[in-house]
Amino acid sequence: MRVSVLDTSPIVRGATAAEALHRTVDLAVLADELGYHRYWVPEHHGMRGIAGSAPAVVVGRLAAATSRTRVGAGGVLLPNHAPIVVAEQLGTLAAFHPGRIDLGLGRALGGPRAAADAVRGERERSAKTFAEQVKELLGYFAATGPSARCPRSATRRRYGCWGRARPGARVAAGLGLPYAFAHHLNARDAFEALLSDREITVRPTLLSVAVIAADTDEHAEWLAGPERLKILSRHHARRILLPDPETAAAHPYTEAGRAELEARCGHLVVGSPSTVQERLQGLRDRTAPHELMITTPVYDHADRRHSYELVADVVNRLLPAHSD
Repeated sequence: MRVSVLDTSPIVRGATAAEALHRTVDLAVLADELGYHRYWVPEHHGMRGIAGSAPAVVVGRLAAATSRTRVGAGGVLLPNHAPIVVAEQLGTLAAFHPGRIDLGLGRALGGPRAAADAVRGERERSAKTFAEQVKELLGYFAATGPSARCPRSATRRRYGCWGRARPGARVAAGLGLPYAFAHHLNARDAFEALLSDREITVRPTLLSVAVIAADTDEHAEWLAGPERLKILSRHHARRILLPDPETAAAHPYTEAGRAELEARCGHLVVGSPSTVQERLQGLRDRTAPHELMITTPVYDHADRRHSYELVADVVNRLLPAHSD
């Protein structure tokens, strides 16, 4: 089974955006050495805990630093951009790195509305539907017409929609594009609804999953503490940078807070290699994706690297899904 990486370039407490981006390059080189299939970076704006705001720039840097892994955006938030600019940027990257550039497309704002408005005004974002924007973008890679002047090294097969709800899946189904589902965004209920919606004839070909692996279950749980605290804080409208495990362990959770953690963090796959293998196997059996994309929200970069080393071995031991 193919396994890939989704890296938000997280800015953890005590670090800078520059450090986060350099760690992204380091992790991409490791993923390339370990045989990960893709390495994707998202688009966010005005979020102090994420350094990934310019995916085309980051993709170019990562493609230059690696040799085998496909590199791409997961995803470019198309309403924030004129489709022709996205086509020119990604087409140019594909010309420099033939056969290695992906483009996942999303429809969210990618940050606070004020930041999104600064990137592109509401009138321009909503002038066309997402489906119309995707069609326009694909048209710029056609071989004839005015769009023929755009770089066309990337083919339609390397494009797809990215999201966690029905609208994006319907667009993908209508245009015959693959669909990447953002399971890591705590969307289990939405995912079940997606699979049961008879109007959607596309199954997710790529499933992103939040995985924190360590040598033991106990240490993995320790490493997952910061992400759990961050999730809980976000749902209480308190945005925090990812803290260190010691700070997370010392947090005075109430009984109600611990119950809320259990409810909101069930999408996290946390544990030793055997535990992670069991959880991923169950997820694969239930959803039958063609590919898993792993994101690992861990405070210490060395622990994050080690988690990806363990996961690379775990995925090789997964059995085919029952529905494969």
